[in-house]
Amino acid sequence: MKYATTHEDLRILLADDDEDDRFAFSEAIQAVKVRHVLDSVVDGSELMTYLSDCKSGCPDLIFLDLNMPKKNGLECLSEIRANEKFKETAVVIYSTSTAESEIEATFLAGANIYITKPNNIEKLKTIIAEVISINWQYHTSRLSRENYLMVT
Repeated sequence: MKYATTHEDLRILLADDDEDDRFAFSEAIQAVKVRHVLDSVVDGSELMTYLSDCKSGCPDLIFLDLNMPKKNGLECLSEIRANEKFKETAVVIYSTSTAESEIEATFLAGANIYITKPNNIEKLKTIIAEVISINWQYHTSRLSRENYLMVT
């Protein structure tokens, strides 16, 4: 794992067990042209280990898949939100699920945005650019159901 080396870099962490999805995400974020450091983990247990070790290089933005082995995304989200250190960290649920019950559960657990994984790279580029451009300080303080679900 690598950590951001300059404070100007946006530190992004992707937690997703699907190798193809991690590759597509990496390709899409390169196209967005924002200074960033992207790290990725492959399951919920690795995510929580990463976060416990991050110290000053913690992510600014976490993209979190729900269906991961060892610990699912909802379990991880609950642990993240229970830790004061990550109170201001934006968490974007990034999942194939469109189940209303999962969307509601992640909203109630404290995720900032719910995104269903798009089926093409161009849509993914657009979504990532949109998410990165959000003023997170405003967004996290004004969280509501109306601005929670990003339709893809």
